[in-house]
Amino acid sequence: MKISIVAVIITMVLFAMAENGKAQTSLPDVIHAFRIHNKINVDGNLSEPAWQKAVHISNFTQRELNEGKPAAESTEVAILYDLKNLYIGVWCFDPNPDKLVAEKMKRDFDFGTEDNFKIVIDSYHDKRNGYLLITNPNGARFDALIQDNGQHMNTAWNGVWTVKTKVTNQGWFAEFQIPFSTLKFSTAKKQLWGINFERDIRRKREQDLWQGWSRNSDLEQVARAGTLAGIEGVNNVTLVELKPYGIAGFEKETGKKNAGLAHAGGDLNYLITPTMKLNLTMNTDFAQVESDRMKVNLTRFSLFFPEKREFFLEGRNYFNFGLGDIRAFYTRRIGLSSKGSKIPILAGVRLLGKTGNTTLGGMSIQTQKKDSIPTTNYTILRWKQDMLKQSSIGIIGVGKIEPHRQNFVYGTDFLYSTSNLFDNKNFSVGGAVAQSYTSDKKKKTGLAQSMFIDYPNDLINFSAEWDRSSAEFNPETGFLRRRNYQMYSAYFSISPRPKFLPWIQRLNFKPMDFNYYIDDQTKKLQSLWTEFRPLRFTTKSGDFFESNIQRKAENLVNDFEIHNGINIPAGEYWFTDYELQFATFHGRPAYIFLFINWGGFYNGTRKVWFERAVWHINKHISVSSDFTQTIISLPGGKFTVNEFGGRLAFAVNPDLFGSLFTQWNNDDKEVLLNFRVNWIPAPGTNFYFVVNQSFNDRITGRPAMNTTILTKLIWRFVL
Repeated sequence: MKISIVAVIITMVLFAMAENGKAQTSLPDVIHAFRIHNKINVDGNLSEPAWQKAVHISNFTQRELNEGKPAAESTEVAILYDLKNLYIGVWCFDPNPDKLVAEKMKRDFDFGTEDNFKIVIDSYHDKRNGYLLITNPNGARFDALIQDNGQHMNTAWNGVWTVKTKVTNQGWFAEFQIPFSTLKFSTAKKQLWGINFERDIRRKREQDLWQGWSRNSDLEQVARAGTLAGIEGVNNVTLVELKPYGIAGFEKETGKKNAGLAHAGGDLNYLITPTMKLNLTMNTDFAQVESDRMKVNLTRFSLFFPEKREFFLEGRNYFNFGLGDIRAFYTRRIGLSSKGSKIPILAGVRLLGKTGNTTLGGMSIQTQKKDSIPTTNYTILRWKQDMLKQSSIGIIGVGKIEPHRQNFVYGTDFLYSTSNLFDNKNFSVGGAVAQSYTSDKKKKTGLAQSMFIDYPNDLINFSAEWDRSSAEFNPETGFLRRRNYQMYSAYFSISPRPKFLPWIQRLNFKPMDFNYYIDDQTKKLQSLWTEFRPLRFTTKSGDFFESNIQRKAENLVNDFEIHNGINIPAGEYWFTDYELQFATFHGRPAYIFLFINWGGFYNGTRKVWFERAVWHINKHISVSSDFTQTIISLPGGKFTVNEFGGRLAFAVNPDLFGSLFTQWNNDDKEVLLNFRVNWIPAPGTNFYFVVNQSFNDRITGRPAMNTTILTKLIWRFVL
């Protein structure tokens, strides 16, 4: 085993060294911002004289489909600024504007299937962190926070900025307005930032970048960005932002009277310095406007649900900690009981920002007493120090403090990262160790550790990881799928681009991919999952096919009830699965994804079918559906689980959009409907109208109907 792993690593290094390094810098690699004193009308016309006076850059290079060649269509960018805002103008020339792919308008749109233009801004100029802003020809908006040179992204962040676009017979054009108060930057009189741009021409599947255009690069890797110079005198930006909210509505449950819903509170944000933000919250708004997706659990472990509450989404990247799949901090432990009911929040405080090479994150939340759940304080502190060019070390502390009881998790992590291995290859190695303390347990402390190595590049992609959680490790404000384990994993794939197959963009072969779990105390097998991929290919038209062979093992120490009285006896099981996947190009108005997996399952068999179909009728309306069928046959019985989801999405314009989402499965025998409308009258201000409806007949034998209707307004004031 050790010899084979060493051989794989040696082979990987030889392949890596054999790859041709390509320069990623295109001159000029500096863009200068032009100071203005007159007002800019942000309308997408780019007609003000200042746009013509500013220096334009146009040296874009292809990453796809033809790496290193000049962009097929001309793209220009210019930048203006005043004391309050940064303005970015974009000229995306196109001789065939009628062929632009632009089918979405809502906030946080799926930009991967559209013509789009992306901007990444490293305002700290630390070559690690940044802001990602994206638009399409319809003026739709997407934004995210970038951390650790693109290794982590907070896509739930919604910054205050605007963009307007216009399509003419010459192409499409965009005008961005970004308040300096949205960004965090140093207090230097003369600012020097990292910046990069990408244009995607979807019908050609062309990807053009200003800098860092190698296939071993991504736009989110801010270390490869160019430079923005010329901004002066904006270091005195201060901001007091007040965001009150109000919720009104009612709930109706079968057999009960209507119950009114009314709640109000707000957040106060104070920009202490351009790099440090203090947030105070009262009667915190934890109302979700989008339903969680129902999941039928056919495993032995807890299901993970993503966070959707706005308060926790903004700064979550500050609290990332490198314990692999073990989460030292999981925000859904706060304000929600184990059964999902809401626990009221009294107040909270949060501090986020960066000073020099130090990143700080701190938050403290106090919940009310509810039923048998006592009032509880949740506090998290995170410190991270930049080291070398792209590396860091850090510490974390997470506390759950109840009357007469405490639970803490504290630990340290490190990351060494470079994007210049063998000239332009990416490489990182890191690890973490954490300890938990629970005051009322007999053995009060427990340990968890993790180490990883990662070589994610275009031709060769290799990674390996080791995680451990002792039986006593107890992160009560975190998420732990299993306890008392050690996990060994490795991944190795090769993705050549054969020129002798003119219709193929890329092949992918995966000789090694496994996750091996053992009991931390007995060292016996817990689980094994392996996958061998004999073939995957993506065509130049954007379609793809994939085939996989999976070998699995499970060691059950107890009988496992998988479904309604059907048990799998304790014992060790080995079985094999086969898998096929196919998808048409997502840039077309209609596309499909098909998946089938079949083979053994413990002491029986399983077959899984999945389909997703999407149809963009026009830029205002799209419909989609997905269906999963799982058929399991065991000696103890046979059963079928059907799961369905359907969505109608609509958008009047980029500031007024919504959806109707329905889901059902034959296990819960419940239909859930979620209708929501989102109106953005001004950047940072949101109005929601939400209707949640459920039908359930599994208890009474007749339909039981529950209805929630609410309106929610979050208004932003700048003082």
